[in-house]
Amino acid sequence: MDLPGPDGDNSIAREPLWYAYGAGDDAPEAPPWTWVPQPPPDTHVPPPSPRGDGPRTTLPLGTHDRLAALPYPGARPGDAARPPGGATAHRPGEVAGPPGGATAHRPGDAAGPLGRARAHVPGAAAGSPVSATAHHPGAPTAHHPGGPAAGPLAGPPVAPLAEPVEVRLGRALVTAFGPQRREPENPYNDHRPYASPRCLFPVHAFVDGGADQPWRLLEPDRHALTGTPEGPAGNIVLTGRYTSVPAAYQWFRGSLVALELGFTLRALTLGLELFDVPARLRLPGPDAHALLPALGLDDPWAWSLPLVVEVDGAGAGAALPPIPAPPPRTPSLPTDPPGDLTRTDPALAELIHVNRVQTYGSPPVPLTTAVPAGLGPSETVPDWAELLWRRHSGRMPRALHGMTGRRSAVPAEVLDSAARWLSVPPPGPELAVAFDLLKVTAAVRGVEGSTDGVHRLRDGTAHLLRAAPDVPALLEERYGYGVSPVNGCGIRHAPLTVFLSVRVRELFERLGTPGWGAVQHAAGWAAHGLCLSAAASGLFARPVRAFQEIPTQRVLGLDPDEMIVLSVVVGVPQDTGGALLDLRL
Repeated sequence: MDLPGPDGDNSIAREPLWYAYGAGDDAPEAPPWTWVPQPPPDTHVPPPSPRGDGPRTTLPLGTHDRLAALPYPGARPGDAARPPGGATAHRPGEVAGPPGGATAHRPGDAAGPLGRARAHVPGAAAGSPVSATAHHPGAPTAHHPGGPAAGPLAGPPVAPLAEPVEVRLGRALVTAFGPQRREPENPYNDHRPYASPRCLFPVHAFVDGGADQPWRLLEPDRHALTGTPEGPAGNIVLTGRYTSVPAAYQWFRGSLVALELGFTLRALTLGLELFDVPARLRLPGPDAHALLPALGLDDPWAWSLPLVVEVDGAGAGAALPPIPAPPPRTPSLPTDPPGDLTRTDPALAELIHVNRVQTYGSPPVPLTTAVPAGLGPSETVPDWAELLWRRHSGRMPRALHGMTGRRSAVPAEVLDSAARWLSVPPPGPELAVAFDLLKVTAAVRGVEGSTDGVHRLRDGTAHLLRAAPDVPALLEERYGYGVSPVNGCGIRHAPLTVFLSVRVRELFERLGTPGWGAVQHAAGWAAHGLCLSAAASGLFARPVRAFQEIPTQRVLGLDPDEMIVLSVVVGVPQDTGGALLDLRL
């Protein structure tokens, strides 16, 4: 099935055609708004934060220290042997401290390699120290002593520093969403533990206030939650704001939000797992639209249907705070787009309509692990704090765009680790079905023990499909942002370029139209795992959708009816000499 689409084979412009094809249209036509001129993305001004002034509660400090004391990959919850009485010798997220329970080191206590300045980020919660350290990967720092951190894989068991579940929940939120660093040479800042286009972070997290109190917005840059809780939180909502993404992306804004929901779901699952907070996932049901106005949003129509994570043990698994019963569905519901949106931004109106039918009927399911089994130790990162710090999407000097990389052979563990991280399914039957339908194809170059060419990654292992050392160079020719005076591109030197594809018609036959959102959530989940795998191997990983789809299908040997949902370029970073300012708390 050949879907040339407008602009040749631009994958973004082809997005609505794929949706129509999956829904049964054998000859979809491009929507008329496809050719409407749009302002350049760099002129886009994101909408203001969904919450303004008001009381805020600072999130727990010292989360970075807790993560630095957890060896990577370490023992996952339930892996450690339990002494008599059933208590674990070391609980994830708990570290031994000196007598009195204080930790040996807190951010800002010691000077870093270039001096650790305690700064205050504008808008940060009062009393929150923010470290602004010029950190260079590989340099010794005060918060990473030379020896391995104490933990389940290093030394004898240690006495746990017990923390209430609500504190561990706060640490999980910081782990998932907290800013890691600012890069003065990067045109886009700040950087979190997961990738986001242009660092826009359109997906937000809300936490219920307990005891029928309003929902609280997580403000990662302020290290705070809005509002004052009346009881322990029982639910976390993840929802994305379409208007945060430049209008130039048109219909693809919906896909970017859906993909980022997958990224953030895995990031949050990892944070909850590291701090031993059990939880369940509830996908949007038929009445999910009613939750958006309850979040206190001024523009609920501009947000995606929410994913709800129900936390066990924090007042939790508690039922959602009461939501007013919606009136019979009419065009005037607050979750419906404004009437003139079909004229002013028809692509946005259509993608919102598509999102509103992405509903599922399954009950909540336990969050499963975000981390694959069988990982070996990393020669690059000693602990989880360093792993999250090292995740990046490739850097360029002097505020240039794109990515640069070195041509270098990499050890076999790079491909083995990537295959393992890509094999971990997301929670729940619908996402698992969509994940199973994803085909993972990798262009491999310079990986020890592997033949250069096209490989299929399946069930945690790589299988050679075709030996072809020229594949990375051919892919770079088909990339939309090649080398130029203002842009770098390191695809021809990348040891791995991974493509996640799906047969859209089969996807819709299995899951109906909700399969569209499910496969993007699943692809985002998989891609974030690959990003963490790359960081553990000392590499960068850049999620992209800029390959010309039809020639890329032919280079990889994909069938014409396979849509490339997402791609990730994994490369060997080249030091740009730029400073990295540490924002971790």
